[in-house]
Amino acid sequence: MALSMIARCPRTGQFGGVTCAHVIAASPRVLHCAGGVGAVITQNRSDPRLGAQGLTLLAAGHDAQQTVDALVASTPHRHWRQLAVLDAAGNTAAYSGARCAPDVSEAPARDACAIGTGLLSALAPPAMLRALFADPAPPLAERLMAALEEGEKAGGDRRGARSAALRVMAGPGLPLVDLRIDSDPDPVAALRALWQRFAPIVGDLLLRATDPDNPAVHN
Repeated sequence: MALSMIARCPRTGQFGGVTCAHVIAASPRVLHCAGGVGAVITQNRSDPRLGAQGLTLLAAGHDAQQTVDALVASTPHRHWRQLAVLDAAGNTAAYSGARCAPDVSEAPARDACAIGTGLLSALAPPAMLRALFADPAPPLAERLMAALEEGEKAGGDRRGARSAALRVMAGPGLPLVDLRIDSDPDPVAALRALWQRFAPIVGDLLLRATDPDNPAVHN
């Protein structure tokens, strides 16, 4: 069971996602992001192959709804799957199979989609959207982190989360943030602490990749 969001920042063009789940080390199976292409969530009884397939479809020009439809049609186990897709234009679409664990919730919107299964409350994904859009000024990673915290408060995983992750792509092939808590009694709080330690060096790490001659780069 998991609570997750994918989002696009229209100002920077960054794509990212955030998740927390009852299963340890869930993020490689749940979050799939490609800079300039889009993002995919695969959860409940997740199949990470659907994430890779979804990114391939997006890169080939399919929009979010077309990609979700193709993924659902491709798997005979669709009744166990919960999916969300965000395309390069900011369109989103979601799907929840009939056997996803209740409470099930989907909150698709322009530039973001939050979904969850096995939740204490179906209000959790809408709470994530409100937090994400409350202030567009902070970096996408901070907004995603705040959204996850609000989703947990509103009614996250009914069995309790044990893993969490935050991922942001700055551009094609350019990861900006990729933080994971694989096993912790309070993974969202642990992820917040890790992000607060990492946030001050994000700009410097991006310059090292894109403009290493810049005098602002720290040695």
